[in-house]
Amino acid sequence: MSRTGGAPTLAVGLANIMQQFIGGPAMMSFWYHFAIMFEALFILTAVDAGTRVARFMLQDAIGTVVPRFKDTSWRPAAWICTGLMVGAWGAILLMGVSDPLGGINTLFPLFGIANQLLAAIALAVCLAIAARRGQVRYLWIIVVPLAFAAVVTVTASMYKIFSSNPKIGYWAQHLAFREAIASGETSFGTAGTPQAMAAVVRNTFVQGSLSILFVTLALVVIVAAVLAAWKSISVGGRPDHEEEPVASRLYAPAGLVATPAEKELEKEWTEAVGTPARSGH
Repeated sequence: MSRTGGAPTLAVGLANIMQQFIGGPAMMSFWYHFAIMFEALFILTAVDAGTRVARFMLQDAIGTVVPRFKDTSWRPAAWICTGLMVGAWGAILLMGVSDPLGGINTLFPLFGIANQLLAAIALAVCLAIAARRGQVRYLWIIVVPLAFAAVVTVTASMYKIFSSNPKIGYWAQHLAFREAIASGETSFGTAGTPQAMAAVVRNTFVQGSLSILFVTLALVVIVAAVLAAWKSISVGGRPDHEEEPVASRLYAPAGLVATPAEKELEKEWTEAVGTPARSGH
C-alpha cells in the first residue's frame, strides 16, 4: 500500500496541498481520507460506466449474428454480456494485483489513457451532433477540449506503445523481460523468480495489446465524427433523427422539501392530470 506511486502516496500529496489552504496540519487526516474516498469513487464510477457501455457494445456486436442479443431488455443477453465484461475487468485487475512491477505502475497508465480516450470519443460524438444541427458557431466549444484530449492522450499512447525505454514502453518492457528469460536469467529487476518474470511478459503483452486496441478504436471514432461534422457543415446542417419533444407530465417541488403552496399546487396538478405511471430503469 505504501510503495511510491500507490494510492496512499497520492492521497498524502493531496492532503498536504489541501491543508495549506483549509485547516492546516490538524486537518491532514481529514483531507487524506477525503482523497482516498475520491480516488475510490472516481475509479468505481469509471469502471461502472465503462462496463455498461462495453456491455451494450458487446450485445450489439453479438446481435449481428444472434439478433435476439440486440434486445437490451432480454435478460439472458444482458446477464451474459455483463458477466463477460465484469470477468474481463476482473482479469485485468487480477493481472495488476499480481504484477511483480506493482499494479499501480502497470494499470494506472492504461486506465488513465482509456479514461481520457473515452472523453475524446464523447466529445467527438457531440461534435458530429452539433454540426448536424447546424450549430457551427458553437463548435469551437467542443473542438478545443476535443483537440486537447485527443492530442495529449494519443501522444501518451504512442509513448506507451513505441518507446524504447523499458520504464515507459509496454513493448520495450515486454522484450527486455523476454530476452532475460531466453538468456537463462532467474531474476530481472523487481521480478525475483522465473514465474514473476513470466508474469511480467504476459502482463505487458496484454497491456500493450490493449493500448493499441484502445487508441485505434478511439481514432476511428474521432476521424469518423470529424468527417461527418465536415459533411454537415458543408451543406449547412442536415436533418437529425431526434424524436419530437414531449412535455413532461410530472410535477415536483423546486426544493428538496415541498412548501405548503407547492403541496397545494401538486394536489391540484394530480387532480387535473392524474398520477403518472412510473416505470423502472
